[in-house]
Amino acid sequence: MTDASTMHGRLRTDIERSGYYPALVADALDTALAGEPLVAYVVHHEATFDRDELRRHVTVLVLSPTRLIVGHTDEHGPDESCPHPYASASTEAVRLEKVDSVVVTRVVANPARHKTGGPMREVVLTIGWGAVSRIDMEPAGCTDPQCEADHGYTGTASNDDLSLRVSEAADGPDVVARTLAFAAALSEATAARLR
Repeated sequence: MTDASTMHGRLRTDIERSGYYPALVADALDTALAGEPLVAYVVHHEATFDRDELRRHVTVLVLSPTRLIVGHTDEHGPDESCPHPYASASTEAVRLEKVDSVVVTRVVANPARHKTGGPMREVVLTIGWGAVSRIDMEPAGCTDPQCEADHGYTGTASNDDLSLRVSEAADGPDVVARTLAFAAALSEATAARLR
């Protein structure tokens, strides 16, 4: 097992490696962690396009013994409010007993040859804790093409507060492996709360 100072050091190194305002990202996480030790973490840096401009975004997920910390740092501007580029960093601390779903989607190449613990092409981690609920509705129907009856609506409700997609090609195998390890640690922590 990795001691707390080693885990914090690795997190700092990964934040620095992302190259995206590391002091701002670290400050936001330190505030949210409030001195708690780390159990697991993942740092994901991605670029997005906003109109004709490239914007950067980093998501940091940290698991402590009692909470899931979700940090987002975004690049903005310049715009009417500020003549210079600026960044915003936000964190959310979620008590582990609030986490009600941890969904892990694994994508592998050549699934017939896949071995347990083998590499993944990509991983999508979706975590729900009830802050964001989405309902997708559509008109209901039947199989009779001549039917003109109103069948009401059908839909699905989903609870997906965070969805993080990492791939071997874009992020590297280390980030994919760390995301899987984080998902396993979060699943274990939420299961332990139910015992």
